[in-house]
Amino acid sequence: MAEPTTIARPYAEAAFALAREADALSAWSSMLRYASTVVADPAMARSLDNPKFNAGDKESLILSVCGDKLDAMGRRFMKVLVEADRLAVLPQVAALFEHLKNDAEGVATARIDSAFPLTDTQVAELKGALEKRFGKMIEATVNVDPELVGGARITVGDTVIDASVQAQLQSMANQLRA
Repeated sequence: MAEPTTIARPYAEAAFALAREADALSAWSSMLRYASTVVADPAMARSLDNPKFNAGDKESLILSVCGDKLDAMGRRFMKVLVEADRLAVLPQVAALFEHLKNDAEGVATARIDSAFPLTDTQVAELKGALEKRFGKMIEATVNVDPELVGGARITVGDTVIDASVQAQLQSMANQLRA
């Protein structure tokens, strides 16, 4: 069986092409994020998995719940997913779409895990340094993780910059074992 990401990729690329053509990347991003949240809801997932529901029932359900959060193209896109029995991969479609959108806009997302809360100034300085290093605008989310003991761990795409005390202690432990 194919991986969900493999199945989702052509749908994400199609959505991206439609959104780009209509100059509506942000609107499509919002629609896909909202619809994927709806589909991922446990109660909704149970309803969509109900064998008594045919494609028309599923389409009516998803479109009625999403309501005006979907424009006409978004509603047609959901219909295509329902007819192809691909609603389950909608969260992956949304994530892949977001990646394509960020690449097109020169944006990278960063996750900053810090042992202690960071001030707005510290976050701005980190973002500036990351933007310089990666050559892209950085959208950062900051999380406090006391297990790091001190320092921070920054993840941008596949790159991890681990300047935490926890990582340094682990490195020393590994050297002692060698």
